[in-house]
Amino acid sequence: MHRVIISGIGVEIPESKITNEELVASFNSWVDTENARRATTGETLLQKSDSAFIVHASGVQTRHVIEREGILDATRMAPRIPARPDDVLSLQAEFGVASARKALDHAGLQPSDIDLLICSSSHQQRPYPAIAIEMQEALGTKGAGFDMGLGCSSAAAALHMAVNLVRSGAHKRVLVTTPEIITGHLNFRDRQTHFIFGDASVSMIVEGLTQGERRPGRFEVLDTRLWTQMSNNIRTNLGYHTRTAQDDPYMINLEGNLIKQVGNKVFKEVTVAGHKFIVEFLAEHGLTPEAIRRFWLHQANARMNAMILKLSFGHEVDHDRAPMVLERLGNTAGAGAIIALSENHADMKPGDFGLLCAFGAGYSIGGALLRML
Repeated sequence: MHRVIISGIGVEIPESKITNEELVASFNSWVDTENARRATTGETLLQKSDSAFIVHASGVQTRHVIEREGILDATRMAPRIPARPDDVLSLQAEFGVASARKALDHAGLQPSDIDLLICSSSHQQRPYPAIAIEMQEALGTKGAGFDMGLGCSSAAAALHMAVNLVRSGAHKRVLVTTPEIITGHLNFRDRQTHFIFGDASVSMIVEGLTQGERRPGRFEVLDTRLWTQMSNNIRTNLGYHTRTAQDDPYMINLEGNLIKQVGNKVFKEVTVAGHKFIVEFLAEHGLTPEAIRRFWLHQANARMNAMILKLSFGHEVDHDRAPMVLERLGNTAGAGAIIALSENHADMKPGDFGLLCAFGAGYSIGGALLRML
């Protein structure tokens, strides 16, 4: 059984960003138009949004997106992303390649050193050919590639798989990439969810340590863990059978099929499950939360993370112990915890423990216990 490290991390954030104020102005403009229509039909009028509500509900101030003008257009309210010919690199593969190249540079490796590529994200652009195979061709990696996903736990789930494939000797070096273009699937006309998500791409290189090899400044992966439990409280129904439920299968109705969640239930149930997962996972290794130098948690909700940590520690935990990137990036689904890790580890000392933990739809939770070399 091989010792396994994360030898490289790469992050790609789109330049375009949207503030709460800009998002609210677009949403409220649409509400005004929609309420004028509803007033003539007797339908229930919609409630407007505001920045204070968004900050209280999520902690998000801004989010970065692949394309902003279409989102802010009150007559469209969705990214405007032109279709590409089949012989041109797809948008998601391009996004994944951008973070993958940074991870390879960080690890000091060439694409040809990789023998497996896993593309794991909450939303894939298409079912086949796999985005991972398209990335494999674009980068020049060897071996194979495949796609997978587990909602906002997608990166942690792929890390779990990659670590155990390398540990067993089945693969030598695995590139895990999580390109999240989640705004393409978000209902910007839903007051409860329109403000939550942003786009980001992250990649990690997972490889084995040879006998006696030292890689200071890298993380050894001591263990990984996954947990799932069925819940409809975070759900999307947009898929390959959506058209079959339509009277006209060539005119797909998106209403009700985009992302939806029951926020109060998600908050309560995931908080309890996240706390239990963390405490029990650490206990298996004879550790308590106090022994962990840094927590890199899923970047979905600032209040949820604070509550999970308070339950785990028995007291409140500051940004140094559990850094947040949510305020400026929004919820970047599977990418968020990896961004927090990438931006907040340089000050850690050899022997320091860290815990990567993501949670989301499913419900699903993925964790990785790390130690700085």
